[in-house]
Amino acid sequence: MTLRWWCATCSLIPLALGTELLTAAPASSGPPSAFAIQWTARPASGGVTNYGVTITGVTERALRALQQSNWTVAQWQRLLRIEAEPEDGLSHLGQPAMLGSYRADSAGIHFQPQFPLLPRLTYRASFSPFQLPGGTPAPIVTSTFKLPARPPGPPTVVRQIHPSADILPENLLKFYLHFSAPMSGGHIYDHIHLRDQTGRAVDLPFLEIDEELWDPAMTRLTLFIDPGRIKREVKPLEDVGPALEKGKRYTLTIDTNWLDADARPLQAAFTKAFQVGPAWRTPIDVAQWKLAAPAAGSKDALSVRFPVPLDHALAQRLMWVVRGSGERVAGTIALADEERQWTFVPAQAWSGGAHRVAVQNNIEDLAGNNIGKAFEVDLFESVQPRLSNAVTYLEFGVR
Repeated sequence: MTLRWWCATCSLIPLALGTELLTAAPASSGPPSAFAIQWTARPASGGVTNYGVTITGVTERALRALQQSNWTVAQWQRLLRIEAEPEDGLSHLGQPAMLGSYRADSAGIHFQPQFPLLPRLTYRASFSPFQLPGGTPAPIVTSTFKLPARPPGPPTVVRQIHPSADILPENLLKFYLHFSAPMSGGHIYDHIHLRDQTGRAVDLPFLEIDEELWDPAMTRLTLFIDPGRIKREVKPLEDVGPALEKGKRYTLTIDTNWLDADARPLQAAFTKAFQVGPAWRTPIDVAQWKLAAPAAGSKDALSVRFPVPLDHALAQRLMWVVRGSGERVAGTIALADEERQWTFVPAQAWSGGAHRVAVQNNIEDLAGNNIGKAFEVDLFESVQPRLSNAVTYLEFGVR
């Protein structure tokens, strides 16, 4: 069984480290414990390494009971609690538990953090054997662990903010912030500012959620405009007004005092200036897309042009190429012309015959509109249900 939860103050940063196994001696006094806490390196998504915690010495009976249990988050926390110790040296008591998942198998009890550990922090694992099914009269076992500092590298910078266009729709849904190295999470909204053409800060423009939307490598942050400031006839929009207004200019600024994973400030502030145009409130119509087919035997790029820019991340993930047989074609995807052009370069030369561009229907434009469905719909309106993974195909021939 696996349980997951979020702790806003325990956002962790990924590091690429070697694999190793560290077993810490219990911090409890008295006779040696049969239980041991191991900090174990495990590969994580995004090409980084994560460290998890394994408890050994647990009886087979207790492990079987845990595997068959339907424990709540609170029950798991009482048994095995992982937390980051405060950097100010104050007591760790009262610190929230870290985000992660629990499971039990024949090898022991395992905890895996959602994000890899931060080198500057010390982490504490506390295992309470008396909380095991059936109870085990043994003292609490604790262990602390700290990653070694990484070799110094170049200062971290903001590489890009998407969408890259200079004119964005009034109902823009999100920004993507790309950094050159892993960043620190927590309190991100203290470092991001949206200002209008007069220099006035826009009040609460973003959807400020505890679950900061980082990629696994902590180098890309997804930043949503508050949907309540976008959808018409909803209270935030009526009371406060839109975050962005047609005809006005804005700047999105990233502060230099935002710390990266090594607790270093950004090399420089980054500002994206843009103008706001009319809202986009119609579904994506693939009939308006224009394909330029490559020649057989070449490695020329297949090009697909859109009338308006698409969501940068989704256009790279939710579009691919297949042969007439249905076999997926390996290759490299790129976006150009302010995300109005999608290109695909095959790994091998094009073979002649029928091909298709596959597009998952939940791909989005900059306003969150999908294929066949607008982002803004009446919640009481009957909407034809469809699977989010439905696919639309665009046919083309290679000659």
